[in-house]
Amino acid sequence: MSRFLIILGVIYIILSFYGFQAFKTLFKNPWAQVAYGLIFFAVLVNLYFQFFNFDRSNGLSSIKAISGGIFFSFFILAFLLGIFMLLEDIARLFEWFYLEMVGKEKSTGSYYPARRKFISGIALGIASIPFASLLYGMYKGKYNYKVLKYSLEFDDLPDSFDGYQITQISDIHSGSFDNREKIAYGIDLINAQKSDVIFFTGDMVNNKAEEMRPWMDLFSKLEAKDGKFSILGNHDYGDYVSWESDALKKENLEELKRMQQHMGFDLLLNDSRYLQKGTDKIALVGVENWGGGFKKAGDLKKAASEIKENDFKILLSHDPSHWELEVIKDAYHYHLTLSGHTHGMQFGIEIPGWFKWSPVKWRYKYWAGIYKELGQYINVNRGFGFIGYPGRVGIWPEITVITLKKKALT
Repeated sequence: MSRFLIILGVIYIILSFYGFQAFKTLFKNPWAQVAYGLIFFAVLVNLYFQFFNFDRSNGLSSIKAISGGIFFSFFILAFLLGIFMLLEDIARLFEWFYLEMVGKEKSTGSYYPARRKFISGIALGIASIPFASLLYGMYKGKYNYKVLKYSLEFDDLPDSFDGYQITQISDIHSGSFDNREKIAYGIDLINAQKSDVIFFTGDMVNNKAEEMRPWMDLFSKLEAKDGKFSILGNHDYGDYVSWESDALKKENLEELKRMQQHMGFDLLLNDSRYLQKGTDKIALVGVENWGGGFKKAGDLKKAASEIKENDFKILLSHDPSHWELEVIKDAYHYHLTLSGHTHGMQFGIEIPGWFKWSPVKWRYKYWAGIYKELGQYINVNRGFGFIGYPGRVGIWPEITVITLKKKALT
């Protein structure tokens, strides 16, 4: 990790000096140029914070996350400026070569074209858009909760469940939280949906169970008349940090399980339950994490061993690649799968009902929202929290509300 950060710092220095060419073309005032240098140097110092593993109990982990986010924002700015300056330099080189060859400047000596002010202006203007967006995403976007509502129809939905409402949240990542008031608002927004049941689809923490302690009282307030059910995500197992012993790692997972129980969640570990309304019921199946390239603790056969093939089934599975690679091909028909994991990469462009894009689509075929294959649905929740980059741009934190409808006979 340290070597990677050093390489990143060197690249940043090169890009910053190169991007400075655009800045000094636009701003001749030497004090403005000095200010540019000081700002970019200060941001480089931010990278220094990434060498430390701050104790989450002392609040410094938030400083580390914010410093990393600031560095990333300025890195993107410097990168885009550098790309424009490189392209301009290539054009200037060709222009110089042409003038030398045709000899137009022989009488006045060698000629090398100066940088064009309008090119530098365009470069700075375009680079400022993602830069400002990333800073906004850190300041406001990460708590810009959106309630997304869907209505799904099924031929074989039991009659008593017509109109049944589900709220799904996913990817809490409590170790990244830094604003209690905003989290409390998110909890109230979930409860305001007054759904019949609440499902949480994994990644309660970033790495350690202790990250959830300051937030347990808030998440304990989540209410639904038919209960709260949860599963584990890949981050919940503690696989991404070093442990002094396997016993400590195991105890960390057990503590997280106890916490979920204390907060009122029924944690499904390759297990199933029935949701009952009168004589009608639907099967709820929950698997441990199963992901392409990630931990494969999920056992779908074991989880569904106590339910019947003809039951109406809802599956909780953290990683949508599980649905793609195993679930939709299974002999059992899983009517609705609820997943998370991708976060929509916390960055993208969405125009509801018309267009959505994020770089994460190059990694995951099913990365945000509702999809249907072979008569089976999946919802990929964009996540309640955030990790890595401490913000969100365009892909906002999500509370999903799904209403199950009985398809009318025609």
